[in-house]
Amino acid sequence: MKHTRVTIKQNKVNLYKINQCPLIEKEHMQSIPSLKEGTLIELATPQGEFIGTGYYGVQNKGIGWVLTQKQGELIDDTFFTKKIRTAIDKRRTFFDMVGTNVFRLFNGEGDGIGGLTIDYYDGILVITWYSEGIYSFRDSIISALEQPIPILDGIKGIYQKKRFNDKGQFVEESSFLKSEQAPEPLIVEENAVKYAVYLDDGAMTGIFLDQKDVRGRIKNHYAKDMTVLNTFSYTGAFSIAAAIGGAKSTTSVDLAKRSLSKTREQFLLNDIDLEGQDIVVMDVFDYFKWAIKKEKLYDIAILDPPAFAKSKKMIFTVRKDYTWLVENAIELTTENGLIIASTNSASLDMKHFKRQVSQAFMNKHCTYEIVETYTLPEDFVTAETFVRGNYLKVLFIRKLDR
Repeated sequence: MKHTRVTIKQNKVNLYKINQCPLIEKEHMQSIPSLKEGTLIELATPQGEFIGTGYYGVQNKGIGWVLTQKQGELIDDTFFTKKIRTAIDKRRTFFDMVGTNVFRLFNGEGDGIGGLTIDYYDGILVITWYSEGIYSFRDSIISALEQPIPILDGIKGIYQKKRFNDKGQFVEESSFLKSEQAPEPLIVEENAVKYAVYLDDGAMTGIFLDQKDVRGRIKNHYAKDMTVLNTFSYTGAFSIAAAIGGAKSTTSVDLAKRSLSKTREQFLLNDIDLEGQDIVVMDVFDYFKWAIKKEKLYDIAILDPPAFAKSKKMIFTVRKDYTWLVENAIELTTENGLIIASTNSASLDMKHFKRQVSQAFMNKHCTYEIVETYTLPEDFVTAETFVRGNYLKVLFIRKLDR
């Protein structure tokens, strides 16, 4: 396939040549010709020296991804098969885990192909395409998954999710691709907890796999005999883990109406009595006001907001509002209680995140101790040269005296 040469600005050359940044950003290029999504592009210095080969694919992070820095390496079926086989080989132990049959099989640029993820749900694969550019290679990628790989002999079916602009419109859609369709819901296990997931229901499935280490830690170490507040609770995965871990009670709060039925479904699936499990459909910020007024207190408060959230009354962004979020949690947490602060914002680094937490405790004239820190789990392989790829930041914070 013919490559289109793109020249990198002189002051950005080392970012790609020495630091091996995999993300191609428009601002780093001298100029960008009119390109079709999926076009292979050759990155070069202003002097014409080869730096790498990638593809053009616009997504929220940039305009494409570097695939290789080996001059002359072909981007063909063999290339994609090799990348996927290598990724699977790294995760061999995950196929034999007891009590967990869901994990990430391929993690974008961490495994060498930015814009692509593949998740494993008890024998079913879910491919997510993050740009039309990577989607243009779908035949090669699906073919690679269908090659004889002993550890994948038990694959029952393949689903796909598109999360990219199509004809000027951002789409988030899912569809069944081939082989066997999964039941709805598909019952999977993580840390010996059951979860109901829906593989053909929009962009999400009902559980965020990147939080499995955090859920496991809550379940096995912190939850017993505790009262737990789970905000932005989605389908209640943190609440379920806490309840299985012996929590005295859980309160799950989310604005989405379907969070009620989805969270109830997860509790019943695990034979958990709904008595003592409060599921509240309410704007989290309104709940904070109500709970503080009622002098509610919790032993554990979990904060896992989206990077951006909009309600009738306000627009929340992690960078602007997380300090205020932690301040509310401080008001609702018992002395020596635990605040679990989490963000998946790639634009916010750990240093800045900790600074927001520190500011919140300073504003409330309260001391604290960070007792544990988590980033992405082992199956979410990241590229050392791309810090933003390790987007998850979770702090277990012990609230001390005021």
